[in-house]
Amino acid sequence: MELILGVETSCDETAAGVVTGDGRILANVVASQADLHARYGGVVPEVASRRHLELVTPVVTEALERAGAGLEDLNAVAVTRGPGLIGALLVGLSAAKALAWSRRLPLVPVNHLHGHVASLYLQPDPLEPPFVCLLASGGHTLLLEVRDRSGFDVLGSTLDDAAGEAFDKGARLLGLGYPGGAAIDRLAREGDPEAFSFPVARVPGLDFSFSGLKTALLYTVRDLEPEEVERRRADLAASYQRAIVRALSERTLEAAEQTGLERIAVVGGVAANSELRCAMGEAALAPLELCTDNAVMIASAARFSPTVPYPGYLALDAYATAA
Repeated sequence: MELILGVETSCDETAAGVVTGDGRILANVVASQADLHARYGGVVPEVASRRHLELVTPVVTEALERAGAGLEDLNAVAVTRGPGLIGALLVGLSAAKALAWSRRLPLVPVNHLHGHVASLYLQPDPLEPPFVCLLASGGHTLLLEVRDRSGFDVLGSTLDDAAGEAFDKGARLLGLGYPGGAAIDRLAREGDPEAFSFPVARVPGLDFSFSGLKTALLYTVRDLEPEEVERRRADLAASYQRAIVRALSERTLEAAEQTGLERIAVVGGVAANSELRCAMGEAALAPLELCTDNAVMIASAARFSPTVPYPGYLALDAYATAA
């Protein structure tokens, strides 16, 4: 049985996972740093890198133990090469190189974005291309045309903030905790999404823009008395969330219409948002446990990515932005 070990350290999750060649998940271990970064209101790159150094070995060890496997049982090691925080990426890449080199195994460098899409290709219900995919996370908001499992074509992206970034900044304006997406999602369930009318930007093509929405929330909070903000915080959260979800869902439907593709999929951290999952109910949705960063999706993508044989990968470098 072919076994692939995946390693993911692109941001603030230290993750390792083991996947079989036919897409069965044997282990999925994620050590989140959310509590560590909450005091700063966002991810601090240097802090994240140092924490990855502490966690990567025990996380990999636990993943192998859960899979009932050792390094000698692996057929390949997969790792996120980019995009992401360069210091964090280098920790995972260095660890994966060492693991692969120690057993003379091939290494599979994986694009983090391909990993999110590849979360849809795992058992027990793998999705077959072609389809339009909305990838929405803290650092990326993209519309993708997926014709085969080896990659994708970009149809549209954000011109400014990513959707997850817009959630985090909105949560900060509302005095909520970090991560902001989860905080707004929880509070929005108590509010009226029609209480405030926030704009949905209509930019050319299939791109997104969330900076105007963020500014609209800022001005609304400034114009209200502090007591009114406190009393209507849930309404503000619900209305703000509704505007983000409208922007994502409406543009995704436009992309499906323009490409003629009937199937739609949604992946990435924002795919865990309850209102978005409801609005895109007919779409193929990444499982909740695979929406946020994880190594299982990296191992899944490795099944459809070029491998680098031993020892040629020792010179590989990470990249912060999409290559």
